[in-house]
Amino acid sequence: MASSLKNLIPIMILAVALMIGGCGDQKQMPQKQINPTKVKVMKVLRTDAPLNYEYSGQVISKGEVKVQSKISGRVTEKFISGGQEVYEGQMLYKIDSRQYEASILQAQATLAKSRTNLNNALNELARNQRLYDAGAVSEQTLTNQRATVDAQEADVAANEALLLKAQEDLKDTVVYAPMSGRTGIDDVAVGSYVNAGNTCLVTISSNDPIFVEYSISETEYLKFMNAAARERKTPSQRVRISLSLADGTTYPYEGEFGEADSGLTDNTGTLTLRTLFANPNNFLVPGMFAKITISGITIPNAILVPERAIQQLLGESFVLIANAENKSEIRTVKLGEKIGSYYIVTEGLKSNDMVIVEGLSKLRENMPLEVTEVTAKEMGFSMKSDDTLFNSDKRGSE
Repeated sequence: MASSLKNLIPIMILAVALMIGGCGDQKQMPQKQINPTKVKVMKVLRTDAPLNYEYSGQVISKGEVKVQSKISGRVTEKFISGGQEVYEGQMLYKIDSRQYEASILQAQATLAKSRTNLNNALNELARNQRLYDAGAVSEQTLTNQRATVDAQEADVAANEALLLKAQEDLKDTVVYAPMSGRTGIDDVAVGSYVNAGNTCLVTISSNDPIFVEYSISETEYLKFMNAAARERKTPSQRVRISLSLADGTTYPYEGEFGEADSGLTDNTGTLTLRTLFANPNNFLVPGMFAKITISGITIPNAILVPERAIQQLLGESFVLIANAENKSEIRTVKLGEKIGSYYIVTEGLKSNDMVIVEGLSKLRENMPLEVTEVTAKEMGFSMKSDDTLFNSDKRGSE
């Protein structure tokens, strides 16, 4: 057994030597020539980049009032219908006034009685004053009578206030529109009993002008504020706000910034804005959904590359370019805003770089290329937005 193992050892050494020699021969073989990969390239765009910001918003009323009666009673007359345009001061409802008319008569009688009591007290005070001057009554008697007069005067004042309240209650049996606008269809019917300060008779909304409410990020808010500051210096650089409706039509009036919330929302870090739009024909109705487009902000001399050219891996963005030797080269880039088919590149590219827009799937670093230069028109690239009306806001994920 031992002798047979000794015989196998040289054979094993020879086999290993042959394997090593074979590997050495393979290393010495010339590498197979790689054919250039066919790609399409496009020179990066260097231009002033107009930014458009789009937001999904909702139409809301500029002002809404729930009309309530100041008095309780049954509705006896109604002068409006639901959905009607009304003007400030217009009669809306009449509430049963009989009990309030009776209250006025009672208040008048009570006031007359208290005034009579006051006159009697004043006459008595005058008589006591004469008697006191003559030494016929004590000073305490005079003082008591003065206190009686004061009490009667207070009684008269209280009854005058009661009469005034009864008169105001009677006036309040007619309910007037507190503002101009359109009534809702929540109006109560004739015969309904209303409680003072509790029952909503009708809702009136002020819809001209009208608000569209939406939310923006902190960085976008700062851009708008800076743009507004530039606009004051250069009026031609005006921020424009347009509105698109659910059927794709563009609203004929431009908007203007109206109101902003007092602070950023804690959970989203966004700021709620309201833009004001003229609404002379009440075409816009509260509750409508619409798309706000803010334009007029421009990044000068920006570098843009097609979205198709951008690759992403592990949170990094990069593009492949065709260098001067017609070989592929990876460039890590930092992206800015998206404009139509393009992204603004803030770092990583120069204005003469040729980015690869087709043939990327087979490419690696430093591969030889067969380059065909194409134009944006040939590739169908555009700086116009192709977002649909109610797409979710993609800027936050970019």
